Amino acid sequence: MGARLSMAAWAPLGFPTLRLGNGLHIPVLGLGTSHQGGYSHDAVVYALQKCGIRHIDTAKRYGCELLLQKAIKESDVKREDLWITTKLWHSDYGYENTQQACLDSCKRLGVQYLDLYLVHWPNAQVPGKSNREIRAETWRAMEDLYEKGICRSIGVSNFLINHLEQLKEDCKITPHVNQVEYHPFQRPQELVDYCRSRNIVFEGYCPLAKGEALTHPIIIQLAKKYGKTPAQICIRWSIQVFDFNLREEDLEFFDSLNMNKKLIHLTYPLWKG
Repeated sequence: MGARLSMAAWAPLGFPTLRLGNGLHIPVLGLGTSHQGGYSHDAVVYALQKCGIRHIDTAKRYGCELLLQKAIKESDVKREDLWITTKLWHSDYGYENTQQACLDSCKRLGVQYLDLYLVHWPNAQVPGKSNREIRAETWRAMEDLYEKGICRSIGVSNFLINHLEQLKEDCKITPHVNQVEYHPFQRPQELVDYCRSRNIVFEGYCPLAKGEALTHPIIIQLAKKYGKTPAQICIRWSIQVFDFNLREEDLEFFDSLNMNKKLIHLTYPLWKG
């Protein structure tokens, strides 16, 4: 889930992790969930029981927090061994709304605390307030949730450099994570470098480019060369997890694939302000 990241540490159970700015360690590889057919109960249980996955990523927007509670219980994995990430949807931005939305997500997930809570998008349509004002107000609520221990770490998603710079000026706590679309066809390197310079862990979502990367001729060719699946090649390119290394000359093939192709599109201008 990271952007060409190296392992910094190993969790007690032997899973690779990265250290956040607050000292906590986040499992590098996580199981993402989504709406529009992106949730499978059996897949979640299998990932937890058979694959050693301990990082589950979801959001209120996806509508599957309650379903995840059931899957986690069925897996018999202890809460303290899990890293649970969920996200605040823009309809809940604002100080009081953010606090209540977090508690509601905890209730749906059946947990007392979140390991990571993310502001899902940089902008919201709030009458009478600028996007910057609503971001600052929302982030102050996130800071309070963090200080109360309800959220063990806090971050943002889909934030650009200007959004992060404004947050730096307006608030106290630097986001621990910025989760952004990242795959062979979409690599915002300037944003990656900026996050690293600020000690913000850059977390990539959509690593398989919604399946488009799995059928690309170059990736299929590399999968055959290494005796791996196209999905393993894509994830191995992003993070250091599996039992094989991509050679330097093969990494150059990936460099040729970058075309700044976003696969996440919305119907209102989230990237302004």
